[in-house]
Amino acid sequence: MVTAVQSLPRPPDPVRIVVAPRPPALRQLGPHWYAAVMGTAVVASAGVALPLDVPVLRTAFTGVWALSLVLLAAVVAGRTGHWLRHRDQARAHLLDPAVAPFYGCLAMALLAVGTGTLTVGRDVVGEGPAVGAAFALFAAGTLVGLVGAVAVPYLMVVRHRVEAGSASPVWLLPVVAPMVSAASGPLLVPYLPPGQWREAALFACYAMFGLSLLATLLILPMVFARLVHHGPLPLATTPALFLVLGPLGQSTTAVNKLADAAPGELDAPYAAGMAVFAVVYGVPVMGFALLWLALAAAMVVRAARRGMPFTLGWWAFTFPVGTCVTGAQSLADRTGLVTYQWSATALYGCLVVAWAVAGTLTLRGLLRGELLRAPR
Repeated sequence: MVTAVQSLPRPPDPVRIVVAPRPPALRQLGPHWYAAVMGTAVVASAGVALPLDVPVLRTAFTGVWALSLVLLAAVVAGRTGHWLRHRDQARAHLLDPAVAPFYGCLAMALLAVGTGTLTVGRDVVGEGPAVGAAFALFAAGTLVGLVGAVAVPYLMVVRHRVEAGSASPVWLLPVVAPMVSAASGPLLVPYLPPGQWREAALFACYAMFGLSLLATLLILPMVFARLVHHGPLPLATTPALFLVLGPLGQSTTAVNKLADAAPGELDAPYAAGMAVFAVVYGVPVMGFALLWLALAAAMVVRAARRGMPFTLGWWAFTFPVGTCVTGAQSLADRTGLVTYQWSATALYGCLVVAWAVAGTLTLRGLLRGELLRAPR
């Protein structure tokens, strides 16, 4: 007699949960993070340029400047760790035509914080330390900006694969950095030894104004041609249209600051010529800036209706608008026209709103880890 033995069912294999390793936070920390520093610093420096004699506002500007200083230190530390630990990714950023232009933001972040230190931070640290820090940040920002103005276009020509019709406003970033130096330098001229030092500094700033302006005039036609022939920018990159305002507002600020610093340092014909040029150049350029602002705003509204996502590109709504604030205010001071004063104040209100929105969404994305993930 054979007894059948019923086999027991085989227990299922244990479920193994594999947790993917979390990518290092610094790996995706690109140079575009400096835009947050620029956008914060300009809120302080543009605000103090307005003729608003309100102690509470001065305190607020000082707090924003301090925040920009902290942000600069944090981003510089993070970017240093990025280069030390993720050199392959850092090299990939340099070889990416969509990311490499953002290296110009480093120079502008240094210069923007330096300007804020001289105009706002001196109330906290004193005039001597403020001047010393401003000179150091100006020297570093100018050197980095000049190197980037050559290196990034060089990479675009010899290493990047740029397709036809891919011109982008971000191409302006490396060539606009010297214009920021041209606008910041005149504030430091009175602290230089009189004579050759001050004259050389003024003409050096004019040279940087010229090289940045001519480079901008090369890029802007390509950007507009891309829009006309290929349609609007992708939704996520539409805020980059505001970057065009940067060289417009900053160049107007630069020529007026240079004209302010010229009397007593240059011979009479040159000093008077700079004052005339500041108005002859600044008025039409600010007119074009308002035209482009209206066009860019319309394109952003269109993109927002179609679901424009938040990216760090939203910081383009801050620094370029801030340069238009200082440009309009410079013309108001020179011409005495209340219209420019109203324009500067209205633009500053837009700047504060844009900074608050971009800052809040950036903080939220950073806490959630969304802004440090690898792009899909």
